[in-house]
Amino acid sequence: MPAFRFEAATGTGRIERGVVDADSAKMARGVLRDRGLTPIAVSPLEDGSAKGNVNLALGSRLRDADLALATRQLASLLTARLPLERALSVVVEQAERAIVRERFAAVRSEVVAGQTLAASLGKFPRDFPDVYRALVAAGEQSGDLGLVMSRLADYVESRTALAQKVKLAFTYPAIVTVVALAVIIALLTYVVPQVVGVFTQTKQKLPFLTVALIAASDFLRHWGWLLALLLIGAGFAARSLLKSPSLRLGWHTRQLRWPLIGRLIKGVNTARFASTLAILTASGVPLIKALDAGARTLTNDALRANVDDAIARVREGTSLSRALAAGAQFPPVMIHMIASGEATGELPEMLGRTAQTLSGEVERRTLALTSLLEPLLILVMGGVVLMIVLAVLLPIIEINQLVR
Repeated sequence: MPAFRFEAATGTGRIERGVVDADSAKMARGVLRDRGLTPIAVSPLEDGSAKGNVNLALGSRLRDADLALATRQLASLLTARLPLERALSVVVEQAERAIVRERFAAVRSEVVAGQTLAASLGKFPRDFPDVYRALVAAGEQSGDLGLVMSRLADYVESRTALAQKVKLAFTYPAIVTVVALAVIIALLTYVVPQVVGVFTQTKQKLPFLTVALIAASDFLRHWGWLLALLLIGAGFAARSLLKSPSLRLGWHTRQLRWPLIGRLIKGVNTARFASTLAILTASGVPLIKALDAGARTLTNDALRANVDDAIARVREGTSLSRALAAGAQFPPVMIHMIASGEATGELPEMLGRTAQTLSGEVERRTLALTSLLEPLLILVMGGVVLMIVLAVLLPIIEINQLVR
């Protein structure tokens, strides 16, 4: 049964928006009137690629938290042996955000029309990534979609949790940095000119630190806008240059060699890749297809190139551990655990343990890095403020000495 997006008014004049299932727009309006609503606009709920639905095609996408919650709900309903169509309807009814209702209502419409769930999800590649659709397809082929959806819910939740932990760990240093920059800019553009203006009128020889502070304040007040434009332009230029595959590959390769940040980038990507391989191979997805889907989860092109090379080697008969080790990009602990899994025939289990180990290491590294950043930022800010205070106090001290 097709789905229609509606906008209707209640008896009190309040506007409601949502999704309703009906065979036609006329029937959808009738359903709304039966609910005591006055239809204002009713339009077919198209997939994200349809040209006639600009809002859905160009609007917001599903957040990771929304996808994790909806996947868990769908897994629970399917495990309880509800039909797929009914399970999707329940997810739509329980969704709080409009974008979630629209996406899953559109998926339900495709399923009712005879499409498989994986093909229906494929209408929205921005919301349901390759690994998600591959797992759903594997579940449909195995005949136990509920079990696979439960594994998929665990995968999405663990991936979302790791990303949130990393983001939250760097939130405080980011706030401190922004506040520090705002305080320093306010001091240089507003406070310092009013204070040091008195010294310039005395015609006395000012200390070098005070002269440098006055020059920095004048430059920031007169040319600060130009500096901001140059920084923005440099950002856009760097982003444009990184669109080149060769330049981006070189940049990503250098990122992995950085002392602290490089290991963190490698850890996050490797943990995500290992967990993806674990859930795909455990669900019966062929290794080549699992590697291809796992490569799409990597945000670093150097690691992705390593996986692409490993795919070619595995096709030729090389073991997965040797194929990944050939690129010398992935950590040795992952290679050794994969080799152990291949030797014992427990590759999915060893990949899962690898993902857990790497995720724990990422959390520890993130905590260590942020614990270093926080006092470092405070020291830097304190040092800059101290320099400003000294630049203001030194002329005052010299004037007092002359008076004595």
